[in-house]
Amino acid sequence: MHSKFNFWTWLLATSFFILPQTVFATELNQANTAWVLTSTALVLFMTIPGLSLFYGGLVSSKNVLSILMQCFTITCLVSILWLAGIYSLIFADGGESQAWMGGWSKAFLPDINTTVLIGDIPETVYFMFQMTFAIITPALIVGGFAERMKFSAMLWFSALWLILVYVPICHWIWGGGWLAKLGVMDFAGGIVIHVNAGVAALVAAIVLGKRKGFPHVAMPPHNMTMVVTGAGMLWVGWFGFNGGSALTSDGHAGMAILVTHIGAASGALTWMTIEWLRFGKPSVLGIVTGMVAGLGTITPASGFIGPFGALVIGVTAGIICFYATQIVKRKLKIDDSLDVFPVHGVGGVIGSLLTGVFAASQFGGLGLPEGVTISHQVGVQALAVLVTAIWSAAFSFAILKGLDAWIGLRVTSDEEVQGLDISLHEETGYHSL
Repeated sequence: MHSKFNFWTWLLATSFFILPQTVFATELNQANTAWVLTSTALVLFMTIPGLSLFYGGLVSSKNVLSILMQCFTITCLVSILWLAGIYSLIFADGGESQAWMGGWSKAFLPDINTTVLIGDIPETVYFMFQMTFAIITPALIVGGFAERMKFSAMLWFSALWLILVYVPICHWIWGGGWLAKLGVMDFAGGIVIHVNAGVAALVAAIVLGKRKGFPHVAMPPHNMTMVVTGAGMLWVGWFGFNGGSALTSDGHAGMAILVTHIGAASGALTWMTIEWLRFGKPSVLGIVTGMVAGLGTITPASGFIGPFGALVIGVTAGIICFYATQIVKRKLKIDDSLDVFPVHGVGGVIGSLLTGVFAASQFGGLGLPEGVTISHQVGVQALAVLVTAIWSAAFSFAILKGLDAWIGLRVTSDEEVQGLDISLHEETGYHSL
């Protein structure tokens, strides 16, 4: 695998750059199929229960069920929309418009059966694996407007955002669109998922405004045990997120898992150390947040780099994402409730840019394409990040403003004080004895 030709031949055959209608193999590979099936379960495990518990523990006790409900409902909603046409618009042949959008030929999967292959795995498995990525992306955005958005507005926003933002960005990068043709490297979603969701969360936080009392009233997590439990599930599930993106059960998946783990561990320790030096004590919240920052930052690079690059990226994530959270909340006073933008958005940007550096063979990576320099690749990465940020910000803003004029985005002041669990769902997460 030291040969650049072999690496890029493998990449074209096994990465997200392939189009689903393209068949590269004539026989089912049971080992690869089993691994992607397992990875599919692991990625869904990241959303329910992983992200649900992580986010749920971070909010106040009167809003815990609203977070769990939002993550659960988004899972159901995106699954149906994925079948109805989202998958097709991303991965089906778009004909003359292929550079910008896929087609409708795979809406409701009219021709699918157990024998149709994508590469050497069934299309049913590929369909499900990609669906789990589409599920977790809008679920991440929930952290930007937690504890103050109407449930109905959340549903409409998630659906419209998936169609107008996730679909084009995902197609441009993973569905054979114009950014893919430029050679952008995003192995498992640093741009498609983390930059995309992070920017949308920031816009949502700004449009909705601050929670009552922010930033003067302390708003600590109500259940750190729940937070750490969810964080552990995210760490384990991320092995499917990144390792499964190889679509093979070989050393490429193994390397992706290895660098993912190193990125998470180094990000966590770096964040913990900074807090320890600045505030005198290492916090549990700090180490798990650093872990998530490390995971999000390593994601775009995970299929292209080696362990040394993972270590550098993880440490960089811990440092920059820590200070980004301080700037967003303390300096800018933007109430991104659960730090989606400084952790996922900023982390996605860092990881995507550094992918162009540490994929180079001189830094222990698997190598850039023949004739491509580090500066050129970083330029392509920067272009993809910029386009994604602008597109996500513009359409997220438009969707939010449109919904606010139509049905209203925010719960009333009394409902916010009472808590969304009771005011929106007539239930509570905890019952007093």
